[in-house]
Amino acid sequence: MTVDQEIGALTDESLRELAEQAGRELEDASASDILRWATETFGTRFCVTSSMEDAVVAHLASRVRPGVDVVFLDTGYHFEETIGTRDAVDAVMDVNVITLTPRRTVAEQDAEYGPKLHDRDPDLCCKLRKVQPLEEGLTSYTAWATGLRRDESPTRANTPVVGWDEKRRKVKVSPIARWTQDDVDAYVAEHGVLTNPLLMDGYASVGCAPCTRRVLEGEDARAGRWAGRGKTECGLHG
Repeated sequence: MTVDQEIGALTDESLRELAEQAGRELEDASASDILRWATETFGTRFCVTSSMEDAVVAHLASRVRPGVDVVFLDTGYHFEETIGTRDAVDAVMDVNVITLTPRRTVAEQDAEYGPKLHDRDPDLCCKLRKVQPLEEGLTSYTAWATGLRRDESPTRANTPVVGWDEKRRKVKVSPIARWTQDDVDAYVAEHGVLTNPLLMDGYASVGCAPCTRRVLEGEDARAGRWAGRGKTECGLHG
């Protein structure tokens, strides 16, 4: 029986136990070792997701498993710089970039829900353009990796390096959860990793253009996302 077949035969409860045990055992492991565990455990049923804010996790994973799937959500509202970063990652890194798109184009969504849904109901907009496409795109995977870090915001302070994604019933791997921004910057500098140009233009966290602004001095990294709307997450991570 192959790795994929063995993993596919596990129940949700078994996968949850596997994730929770790994989270405890790998808490102090390096990001590369966490990704090595994930790729060896899940084989082709593992993917990396990337917002193309930077390609740090994709780069780490490519060194452990060349050709690893990197899933990107093209919401139709991205900055040109974000799409450019995706294209550059696809061109120069040993990864397989997979672009997911929502069921509706922006024009179709405007026709059905009215224009600028992101201003009137950002939660619904995120659900339609991010959450649903990701859930559909992850169907063939058992585990997915994210670039979440505990230092990004209070809502992410307890992110496990490996945990159970109850919403999608999948193992969720956050190999750089314990990293700081300084760690990210050092890795980018050492390995020449691609980053979104907007990070050099006052943006500390890059999402959809209508809902992202530059951060002010003293604000946390995600303060520029949905500013003034009482919203801190798009629904992908809580």
